[in-house]
Amino acid sequence: MSDTPILLLDVMSTLVYDPIAHEIPAFFDLPLPRLFEVKHPTAWVDFEHGELTEDDFYDIFLPPPYGPVDGERLKAVLHDAYRWLDGIEELLAELREANIAMHTLSNYPVWYEVIESSLTLSRYLPWTFVSCNTGVRKPHPRAYLGAASTLGVDPARCIFVDDRLKNCEAARQVGMRAIVFESADQLRDELITHGVLQR
Repeated sequence: MSDTPILLLDVMSTLVYDPIAHEIPAFFDLPLPRLFEVKHPTAWVDFEHGELTEDDFYDIFLPPPYGPVDGERLKAVLHDAYRWLDGIEELLAELREANIAMHTLSNYPVWYEVIESSLTLSRYLPWTFVSCNTGVRKPHPRAYLGAASTLGVDPARCIFVDDRLKNCEAARQVGMRAIVFESADQLRDELITHGVLQR
């Protein structure tokens, strides 16, 4: 049906566990506050925008004596750390079975390929909109309007799901419905309320 909602789903901390709080600080042997203090001020955002290659990111992300980063070893740690959040894989399977159109709308660098290698997320939804490929990050309005335009639909037909309130508020500003993610059970209940799933 032409009015069937299309889901645009954030990935990190919405579908997939984000290793930023534990595994990444452990890898660098730096407490998270210290890591944020010494890291390059723009490298991560530039990496997510696709403006830095992996090698360039590894070279500049941390100053000596902390860097450069051993990228292959870091990606191995990430590969082992990524996992589905509780109940999410089952919910995605239910949505797929119900033929609900779903697409990623994620701020992430090329490491999304590591998530794919670890979890094969594409069994459930394609990696349609990832900032390193689109060149735009949430909450910029173009992140949402560009997705709707690429899909050839009005923003009002889209339901955006993200764990960050500011990203959801930005989606609402361009006319999308939005759900602030808390848990798989909460998301399923919200999708029922929006008429996407049946109780």
